[in-house]
Amino acid sequence: MKQLTKAEEEVMQILWDLGEANVAAVLDEMPEPKPAYNTVSTIVRILETKSFVGFRKEGRGHIYFPLVKKSDYSSASMSKMVNDYFNGSFKSMVSFFVKKKEMSASELESILKEINKKE
Repeated sequence: MKQLTKAEEEVMQILWDLGEANVAAVLDEMPEPKPAYNTVSTIVRILETKSFVGFRKEGRGHIYFPLVKKSDYSSASMSKMVNDYFNGSFKSMVSFFVKKKEMSASELESILKEINKKE
């Protein structure tokens, strides 16, 4: 699966949240300072060429909707991160966050419970 730029991910997050939207609605959901309408329109068209977004005509405009599920993209992104930064080792990634004190013991316990449910 192709990786998205930060701007493309921001637009996708909005489309995943809204389900479908025109460019103006996407722009309304963006934080200040908002980019130009044409910028958002260009990002949406790029997402369309990457097959992340589909559209249907409505009046004179288009309504855009995600073609890729958020969970599928999240899974692919996390796999890429683990492979790129932690040599494919989930253990190394968890260890990294524990050492950085960005993961508490209770969060680690929660992860272990989830893993045990899968087995």
